[in-house]
Amino acid sequence: MKQFSVLIILLVFVGMTAYSQSFQGGVLAGLNASQVDGDSYSGYHKPGIVAGAYVLTNLSRTVFSGMEIKFAQKGSRKNPDPKTDDQVKYIIRLNYIDIPLYLGVRTSEKTSILGGLSAGYLMSSIEYFNDEKLSPEDTHPFNNFDIQGFLGFRFQVTDRLAIDLRGAYSILPIREKPGNAKDYWKDSQFSNLLNTTLLYRFDF
Repeated sequence: MKQFSVLIILLVFVGMTAYSQSFQGGVLAGLNASQVDGDSYSGYHKPGIVAGAYVLTNLSRTVFSGMEIKFAQKGSRKNPDPKTDDQVKYIIRLNYIDIPLYLGVRTSEKTSILGGLSAGYLMSSIEYFNDEKLSPEDTHPFNNFDIQGFLGFRFQVTDRLAIDLRGAYSILPIREKPGNAKDYWKDSQFSNLLNTTLLYRFDF
């Protein structure tokens, strides 16, 4: 079922790209540095890859809109700290298909600011505690869908190559903590990430 949903999304995306000559698009790849707010650990210590494709269209000389579809690795990581004799190791690995939609404003010929929303579909999740994979019975399930708001900065390196720097945060919890949740923020977990991506434009 997951594979079928991803296939439908891909077909819609390709159809949008081919629909109008006013659209331009290409491929993207980069890295996430992520953490999960609410898991008792802090710091963007969980690296992950990002890869996919994008389309965008100009709404005016300074304003443009864009859409992406990409595979994105997120999660959380806590490494042992020998300085404090802390031997705890904890990892959350989350694999998503993300579909961001955004508006951008060109502030110069080379730079733009952008912001938008990203819908995410969780493809898989794994938790480790001290190198031991936790069984489903020992974990609280993650939500299948995630919505993140994001703000970013884009620098046009060449006519075809650009680099994006973004910060993103979940609007919906990625999961609720075990027990009777009463407070939306304190009793939930949220994805928090920094993203660096290269975009390469193709001619259609």
